Amino acid sequence: MAYEVYIDDMLLPLPPEKIPIKYSGQNKTATLINGEEINMIRPPGLAEISLDVVIPQMDYPFAVWDGSFENAEDFLERLKELKEDGTTFEFIVIRDGPGNNSFFDTNMDVTLEDYKVSDDAKEGLDLIVSLSMKEYKSYGTKIMNFVIVEEQTVPVAPEPELERQGTPPAAKIYTVTKGDSLWAIAKKQLGNGSRWQEIYNLNKDKISNPNVIYPGQVLTMP
Repeated sequence: MAYEVYIDDMLLPLPPEKIPIKYSGQNKTATLINGEEINMIRPPGLAEISLDVVIPQMDYPFAVWDGSFENAEDFLERLKELKEDGTTFEFIVIRDGPGNNSFFDTNMDVTLEDYKVSDDAKEGLDLIVSLSMKEYKSYGTKIMNFVIVEEQTVPVAPEPELERQGTPPAAKIYTVTKGDSLWAIAKKQLGNGSRWQEIYNLNKDKISNPNVIYPGQVLTMP
């Protein structure tokens, strides 16, 4: 099985050996007066992700670089920005099986809780970065304003003319630039990087390998 792992819009050149995602519970146990225990059901906690990432410092043939970052120094600088800015970002795992069969994907908004950089002799010159991320769910108080208005007659707008039958809408296209990947194009053009496969399915006549696209290619967009 092939894995593609994205931290924000950065494709990790080497997938982690393990991708542990912990889904914590918040249930509480209470003891009644008669000594009987009961379980108080509460909403589940936020998912927690811990990864050990290897950033190669040498040009390995099996490492995949898509231009989202150039080297270990660039990767660490991006992590520093995510931590200091306190912004949310996407954690994405794309799983492909034999014969390009797609399995389930992981796509969640997360925050970077902490990270640790290590130089491990057994890894040679490569850099080891341990990441700890936590799922983010948006929240906020909803305020509803009610306004009482007097009854009045509202003119009815004429119905729009129907489009001429037989004229298909113009197809949307995108021209690949240096450093692009299908995931990055989907995030930029469609608002969700996990929709990369929709672009691939529309352009199989131009793309033999979804991991390899070239500047100047004109892609049909969903």
